Amino acid sequence: MTPHLNLPPIAATTVGSFPRPAWLATRERSDITFRIEDELLGEALDDATVAAIHDQEVIGLDLLTDGEQRRPSFINHFLSGLDGIDLAHRRARNIRRKLDNERLVPRVVGQVRRREPTIVDDFRFARAQTSRPLKMAVPGPLTVVDTTYDEAYGDESALAMDVAAALNAELLDLEAAGCDAIQIDEPAMTRYHEKTADYGLRALDRALQGLTVPTFVHLCYGYPGTGGLQHEYEYPELLDMLMQTSVGGFSLEFARSGYDPAILRGCEGRKIMFGCVDPGDAPPESLEVVLGRIRAALEYVDPVNLLIAPDCGLMTTSREQAHQKAALLVRAASEARRTL
Repeated sequence: MTPHLNLPPIAATTVGSFPRPAWLATRERSDITFRIEDELLGEALDDATVAAIHDQEVIGLDLLTDGEQRRPSFINHFLSGLDGIDLAHRRARNIRRKLDNERLVPRVVGQVRRREPTIVDDFRFARAQTSRPLKMAVPGPLTVVDTTYDEAYGDESALAMDVAAALNAELLDLEAAGCDAIQIDEPAMTRYHEKTADYGLRALDRALQGLTVPTFVHLCYGYPGTGGLQHEYEYPELLDMLMQTSVGGFSLEFARSGYDPAILRGCEGRKIMFGCVDPGDAPPESLEVVLGRIRAALEYVDPVNLLIAPDCGLMTTSREQAHQKAALLVRAASEARRTL
């Protein structure tokens, strides 16, 4: 059984990230460079987090995030608390199964172990800002393997399992701190179905071992604006495999992909974070379009198990557009509940 989340049916949420204020950082693709340094950066990150949470409360979202304001990279922020990772001296490699997607990534230089918490402290600060339910996101083991340069293991499955053990310790501490829901970001799973079957499923279950808090795996195709759509790697086979794991739900893209929600018929009993708004730098869809997508999903998902969200994070939009798209989700959720 999926653990209970105290949310209304057809709850409105987001995948996690929101745009940073211009005074805080600049962005290139999904990598962030902070404008502020040294002792002033901590205060600036606190202020940006408070603003992101306040905006979500005013908009009326049901399940909030911290806006991911502290993360210079959604991989590296978590890796900063691990031994065996060199973040300073990076090497180039192609990631996400794309030959034209070479990135400078951290090096794996020894056995990976958790040294200290990272996301836990972020959650505690966010928790102090709101009484509403909060979700925190972390990178998944397969995606960490895909976004690092291994100089120590020579065995992806062994590296993934050590990452999963370190991640599990972080997630157990997050649960103990009172986190309401946890999201595992696994864009690599959408590209590497064979690796998912080989060791990704085992690694995901290891990361979730002992957790009772609601969990989601976010199966995204990457932020918009970083290349063409990549939906040639299909969901159905992946969902069939993931139904064998203990994860409580799936975060999936339906706005950009054009997938038929009928693929959700095999996900009975799991929570579905249903991407129904394009997260890119484009005007928001009409309310009628989003309601049509939601009603199509309700043919296959119980309303109590349905959360609506953008396809991916909102960090690549302007702050104004992010606000508009989040507000659109709240209006659509309210209207869909009214007409159930």
